[in-house]
Amino acid sequence: MSLFGDGLDAAVHKAFTRPAPKSAGAQMRYLVRQLKGTKAVAQMLRISQRTVERYVKDQIKKPRPDLAARMEREVKKRWQPQIRAQARQKAATTGGIVIDARARIGYTAPIGTTDEDRLRHLTVALPPRYAARLFDAQEQGAGDQQLQQIAAEALKEVYFQDGGRRVGQLEEIRFTDIEHLEFDL
Repeated sequence: MSLFGDGLDAAVHKAFTRPAPKSAGAQMRYLVRQLKGTKAVAQMLRISQRTVERYVKDQIKKPRPDLAARMEREVKKRWQPQIRAQARQKAATTGGIVIDARARIGYTAPIGTTDEDRLRHLTVALPPRYAARLFDAQEQGAGDQQLQQIAAEALKEVYFQDGGRRVGQLEEIRFTDIEHLEFDL
């Protein structure tokens, strides 16, 4: 489970125009249509092809919790790809992204400053270039550590330095012990 990756996905999911299928049969039928066959779905979900067929015909209605979670994750990953792409594009070019975080945040700065990291709750609107960097890194398979570093750089520029108007010589931002993290487009 990736805190930053899941947070970015949740922000994009808010842009959906229709809800994703909820029932097991509807989810399975959607996956079969997307992957063009029951065999591919069975391999992806690590179940038998016959089980997939039973879900499609609504002969089985209640999946095991682990299978239900895998089905829901795969459906959401493929649901409304054009809407998802439009939302990412808009955030990366004009809208930016809002980060709401409660974490231990501090910075390294010259001697004599109050750089001690402390628990902070920040809600900050990040410019489109940081939204683009976050989404590009996520698309390239970046891990939580890299996404966290990009978010820390964004907080450094937008929150601490206020676009160059405050605290000119920050060296490094510490963004650790994350209790809450949410993104919004």
